[in-house]
Amino acid sequence: MKYRIGIFLDTEPFSGGGFQFCQSMLDAVAALSRERFETIVGYTNDLWVDYLDDKEVKSVKIQSKIWSLIAYRRISGLLPMKWWRAVNPYFHPVTKSLVKQNCNLWIFPSQDTWTYLIPVPAIGTIYDLMHRYERRFPEVSAYGKYGSRERHYRNMCRWSEGLLVDSEVGKQHVLESYDVDSAKIKVLPFVVPKYISSNTSAGDVKKDYRLPEKYFFYPAQFWEHKNHKQLVHAISSLKDQHPGMMFVFVGSRKNGYQATIDLANQLNVKQHIKVLGYVPDSVMPELYRRARAMIMPTFFGPTNIPPLEAMALGCPVAISDIYGMRQQLGNAALYFNPNSVNEIKTVMERLWQDDSLCKELSHKGLTHASTWNQRHFNTRLEHILTDTLAFLTSKKQNINQN
Repeated sequence: MKYRIGIFLDTEPFSGGGFQFCQSMLDAVAALSRERFETIVGYTNDLWVDYLDDKEVKSVKIQSKIWSLIAYRRISGLLPMKWWRAVNPYFHPVTKSLVKQNCNLWIFPSQDTWTYLIPVPAIGTIYDLMHRYERRFPEVSAYGKYGSRERHYRNMCRWSEGLLVDSEVGKQHVLESYDVDSAKIKVLPFVVPKYISSNTSAGDVKKDYRLPEKYFFYPAQFWEHKNHKQLVHAISSLKDQHPGMMFVFVGSRKNGYQATIDLANQLNVKQHIKVLGYVPDSVMPELYRRARAMIMPTFFGPTNIPPLEAMALGCPVAISDIYGMRQQLGNAALYFNPNSVNEIKTVMERLWQDDSLCKELSHKGLTHASTWNQRHFNTRLEHILTDTLAFLTSKKQNINQN
């Protein structure tokens, strides 16, 4: 039997790691066996057209009109989810478009609400449950966000046929948090995004972005949980011993940006920091290659994509010793307590001065990166789809028999 698989792409480049994961998922479904699978890609943003050009897959633009969003907010909030799923195919344009494709299974890699709002067999994605495990950060808990996330993930667990998580730690978090069958949760670790290995020229990055000769690198949007301020404190404590120490920050200026800049001014280290803001994918590989090391003091996990990118390009990595980081990176990184300025400072000083340590970490990172790549990711996804489709077939047969 040949199965029809759909993937729904509803992210944009500035959405960060979610966009990179969606690219990896797109590559994986495009690589599925042609004998066993037919693939259809539904996308909402025209920016995805360029990513589809070299893929031998069918695609359809999904028109997500404003009135349909209004209908969702007005009606889905009043109707029980079971009723909403039953009635919305009659009037909701996004639902109509996806149901019309007649897929055996849809993949929703963006962990968005469409996973359960649309009554199709679905595999959802849970990047993390940090609203539960790191509730102190307002970006996941304040202004009703905690309750909203709880409803979202409970619905995803209730209505999805399968759930993708990044690690065994991520799987355990879901099991601890919600009433869900363990067999439903599939571990699919993050993989290095395709653009990291691209040969596309980005021009003279050093000149265009006025990069320092030697710098630490941190690619992360300025959310509070990304912990930029601890790096600023660490720089302040090292500026006298190492007056040439520099940090290059890349990422959209989110809720923690101004507080980070204010702190840098207060501690008189603004001259040690260069903020590039959002940069295109074509620039990122060279920023990694030129960096002394990538230092990532994040409070969120369970795992992350940037350390994988760094290792694939030979950039040494130092990262928070939390959740699934050691499971993801093994002995190919240095680890520290993200709450400890002293530990961060010690790691920074070691990396800044010790050429042999950087060389060792670079070699270990490249070796580690070779153990899990897009080919492995593709194979793992195909196995997950096969298992989920077998489960759906068995469930359908049981219903028919009863």
